[in-house]
Amino acid sequence: MTTTKPTSSSAATVAAGVFDIGIDDRVPIATSIGLGVQNILGMAGLLIFPALIGSAFHMSTSDTAYLYGITFMTSGLVVILQSVFLLRLPIVQGPYAGSLAALLAVGHESGLGAAFGSMVVAGAIWCVLALPIRKLSLIGRLGRFLRDPIIPGIIVMILATQLTSTALPNWLGAPTSPGFPGMNLISGAIAAALVVALTVLPRRTRWGTMLRRGAVLVAIVVGTIVYAVFEPTTFGEIGKHATITVPRLFPFGFGVHAELVLIFFITLLPAVAESIATYDIVAGWGGHELTAYRVSQGVFGEVLGSTVGSVFGGMSTLAYPDNIGLLRVTRVGSRYVTLTTGVILLVLGGVGPFDGLLQAVPLPVLAAAGTVLFGVLFASSIEVLSHAEWNQENMMIAGVPFITAIGGLFIPAVTLKAMPMTVQLVLGQPLILGTLLLILMKAAFALRRTHRAGDVS
Repeated sequence: MTTTKPTSSSAATVAAGVFDIGIDDRVPIATSIGLGVQNILGMAGLLIFPALIGSAFHMSTSDTAYLYGITFMTSGLVVILQSVFLLRLPIVQGPYAGSLAALLAVGHESGLGAAFGSMVVAGAIWCVLALPIRKLSLIGRLGRFLRDPIIPGIIVMILATQLTSTALPNWLGAPTSPGFPGMNLISGAIAAALVVALTVLPRRTRWGTMLRRGAVLVAIVVGTIVYAVFEPTTFGEIGKHATITVPRLFPFGFGVHAELVLIFFITLLPAVAESIATYDIVAGWGGHELTAYRVSQGVFGEVLGSTVGSVFGGMSTLAYPDNIGLLRVTRVGSRYVTLTTGVILLVLGGVGPFDGLLQAVPLPVLAAAGTVLFGVLFASSIEVLSHAEWNQENMMIAGVPFITAIGGLFIPAVTLKAMPMTVQLVLGQPLILGTLLLILMKAAFALRRTHRAGDVS
């Protein structure tokens, strides 16, 4: 990949943040394409979630392929909206694990038609709440509430911790997988070691800069080659299904249940809060001011894209945590790279062989590279929390939600099943439980201070 120097207009921005190439800087097409592909390879959920839904509901190969295509398209649409039309930050959007969990939970009870229909209604409600109206935006007010470093720091820390369940376990694989355990560990270790080694290369030379920015892509390619030499892969199947994905309105039927609308509405709250936290972090890295109106534009783009995607059978999206780690690793903050990522996602979603190519990449290699990115994301949350004032109140606000939320990962399945469906989703998803607790505790302490001030006066 070729490189470019920041333009003079954004030199101050680059100097103020952590990026070598600023948010508003353009990069050569070849660099954008390479980094765009790398962004997609970092989106583990994009490559896994459609297959999980297809398997859970015993879908045909063609229906599962359709899910892949529409999931890619939904992500691509939202990424394009965010990069150049609304938020204008280098935010990559991908399928949200909370929506996946809700679909799996309610889809078996009420059917996928009712699940997707209720998701559309919940998304439409969020679209109304997120309308970017200057000085009147509810989301803008929520963004100001979440601006305290404690909130974004803990939300991102919960998210990074939750992601550990997809890191080492998928890297190791299952006893029934072809490369278990030796080749899974070896190919994954090679990929992880390459990401670390290339990321810390000095940037004094052109080659050092190129390898640093392409670290994840290089690592995944090398790890995949090592794996393919010793274990069977599906690369030979790539050209056999040259299909085109055409979006279909409510492909699984349509229905709306009030209780399901409530479930999906609650499920989207942590995605919105996590995205706002991510906007704040990335804007700070790039030296950009993040106004309440800009936050509203970003959330509106996210929920609008998610709602439109749900109409065609896609999942809700959120700011993807893996790619936040990639921004720190590559030090390229250009939103035109994310624009290219969105265009590639749209193309990949429409053309079957490209989907097959990405699906053929071994999961242990993806998980190993993701492990490094999750580690960077976790460290970034610590960096954000370093700006907080650590008084007794903030220690409670940070510590109690984090420990309680992560504890949800260890609740026995038999215990969860004995509870109502909404409670199962809240307790079983640390991001949902942690975000709700953070907001409640933050509001409670703010109300306590208000009462004290009233008593003094």
